[in-house]
Amino acid sequence: MQVVRELDVVKEIIRDLKNKGMTVGFVPTMGFLHEGHLSLVRTAKSENDFVVISIFVNPLQFGVGEDFERYPRDLERDRELADSAGCDLIFVPAAKDMYPPGYATFVDVDRLTEGLCGASRPGHFRGVTTVVAKLFNLVSPHKAYFGQKDAQQALVLKKMVQDLNMDLDLFILPTVREADGLAMSSRNKYLNSGEREEAPVLYKSLLLARELVARGERDPLIIGKNMEDLICSARGAVVDYLEIVDTEELKPLKSIKGRCLVAVAVKFGTTRLIDNIFVEV
Repeated sequence: MQVVRELDVVKEIIRDLKNKGMTVGFVPTMGFLHEGHLSLVRTAKSENDFVVISIFVNPLQFGVGEDFERYPRDLERDRELADSAGCDLIFVPAAKDMYPPGYATFVDVDRLTEGLCGASRPGHFRGVTTVVAKLFNLVSPHKAYFGQKDAQQALVLKKMVQDLNMDLDLFILPTVREADGLAMSSRNKYLNSGEREEAPVLYKSLLLARELVARGERDPLIIGKNMEDLICSARGAVVDYLEIVDTEELKPLKSIKGRCLVAVAVKFGTTRLIDNIFVEV
């Protein structure tokens, strides 16, 4: 397995692979890999001849006071895990190469980025779409893979790929969870033992929403109040947002109908966790 840092080198490698008729799968990450990432790599490996992971903690998607400096980084650990999952190449660009002096070009997706994490983290999705567009240009994969945990990001990236006529297929795979239901995330490392014990309340609240809908409840306000009461029963939990939205424009619903996304963001101390599920009636 190769580790490549230079932008021109990764482009040359991919060009040679494509000239040989090989297909390329791509898993963009910020590193500190976990089973969620590795499941994406294994799927990519099963569907492509060659699999690339990028590891890049993207400064553009972090706001003022967020955790860019302390975001967990461990390239040697990531290299071993990626290799075990079947990765063929890890691309580790430097920020100075991705955003050289004078850099002035950004990608914005309107509407889908206004609510949920877009409201809580202004500018976040501009950073995500910009870096992913650049990575797609550098790696030029046939297929790219993301996780459902970042549901809003997934919809935003799908829209970007569609609107900009990007020549690749984008796949969203199910959220991978710990045994107690907590969605796997690199940020789980921040939780102390007490917070980690309480954190599965996010998934429990989502299951409660699904149960209420199955019983016939259609009022998002009632469902949301029940979810909030459950979340706030956990020690130290502070709700950032709790929304039930449509799956096309991510707009809040007045009544549950069709397929909906139930999404939550909760803080435990300085750690912000997100999770979501789909419900359908």
